[in-house]
Amino acid sequence: MSQPAVLLTKEPAPQCVPVSELPMKVYEPALNTGPDSSSGLATAGFRTAKFLPEEWHQNNYTQYHEAFADRDHSERCRHESQNLANYTAELSQRTQEDSTAKVGQRLQDIHFWKSELQREIEDLVAETDQLAAQKLRLERAIDATELPYSIATDNLQCRERRQHPDLVRDQVEVELLKETELIRNIQELLKRTVKQAVNQMQLNRDHKQVCEMDWSDKVETYNIDEKCGRYSNQSTNIQFHPSSSKFEDSASTPETWAKHSHDNIYRAERERLASVNLRALVDNILHDTAEDLRLQCDVVNQAFAKRCEELEDAKHKLEHSLRKTLQEIGHQEHNIQALKQAIKDKEAPLKVAQTRLYDRSFRPNVDLCRDAAQFRLISEVEELTESIESLKKKLLESEQSLHNLEDSRMHLEKEIAVKTNSLFIDRQKCMAHRTRYPTILKLAGYQ
Repeated sequence: MSQPAVLLTKEPAPQCVPVSELPMKVYEPALNTGPDSSSGLATAGFRTAKFLPEEWHQNNYTQYHEAFADRDHSERCRHESQNLANYTAELSQRTQEDSTAKVGQRLQDIHFWKSELQREIEDLVAETDQLAAQKLRLERAIDATELPYSIATDNLQCRERRQHPDLVRDQVEVELLKETELIRNIQELLKRTVKQAVNQMQLNRDHKQVCEMDWSDKVETYNIDEKCGRYSNQSTNIQFHPSSSKFEDSASTPETWAKHSHDNIYRAERERLASVNLRALVDNILHDTAEDLRLQCDVVNQAFAKRCEELEDAKHKLEHSLRKTLQEIGHQEHNIQALKQAIKDKEAPLKVAQTRLYDRSFRPNVDLCRDAAQFRLISEVEELTESIESLKKKLLESEQSLHNLEDSRMHLEKEIAVKTNSLFIDRQKCMAHRTRYPTILKLAGYQ
């Protein structure tokens, strides 16, 4: 018998329910209603594993929904991934362009300070050279004052050989003493000025070295930043440096970085201005000292001329002057012998001190100590050496003085009838010697 036709109507799609929420399979006992059926005996006590039609449809719709949900999630994920990739690419490009611009601005700042430092270094070099030229003038001026000082002291020494009654503190001697005092003061002033120039030159060089070190750092930094500015995504020499994004503990800030170079330039400019002022001071000193020396020289020459006119009437004192000269020769010879003996007497103490120092140099290990005895022995050797040098120098001066006395005696003996010793010293010795007085240009250090 045929089965009745079943009218299929389109049912509304069931709501998507997750698989975990589907009802459990229904296991019903098999029904055996037919008398001829034998399945009941075979399956008695067992349940069937078949799904109901509703469950079958529900499972299909669940699979459709899950596939649709997965596709939708995948499309949404692809869309978001594409948007994120585009955003990060634009952000990365903008960030890299901004970083490149910042590096470029930094290069301009570095170039500015590098140029300022280089300019200051060149100014310091030029100023130091000019100050060195002034220092050379000072040294020449000091050397030039040696001749006036030797002339003045020689005049005083020569006039010391004047015999009574001409051995008086006349106007010539007063002016000569003023001249020697003036020369000594000028020499001390020039030496102090040389020391100031040397110190200033050292300060200039020190600040130049500081600026050069800063400039060198700027050059190296400029090269590094310039290389960094040329990097791009197509560069072949780029690689990962994960730990490079950390700030160094010793890193400076832009303010302290700029202040460092500013302070270096400020201090260098301050020393350069001090050097300029010192050069101006040197010019004034050399000009004033040269004029003072020449004025005093003219005063002394006038005093000598006046005194020689007075001595023209004193030729009758020649014999007395000769006797005094011979007496002075004897004293000087005794002085030379005493100086030689004094020099010889210093040899033994010097040997003792040097031998002590030599033996103490063999002290072992930590016992080789700079103790008070060592310092005293060294100072003793220095004192003895200085004493010997002073005695030798004085011996040379005494021998020269003796030679001058012998010359004076010979001249007095040859011209006993026509000249006195005082007239010979003032006119033939002193005034003749003073004709060698240096010019103002030489005293000013130009020659």
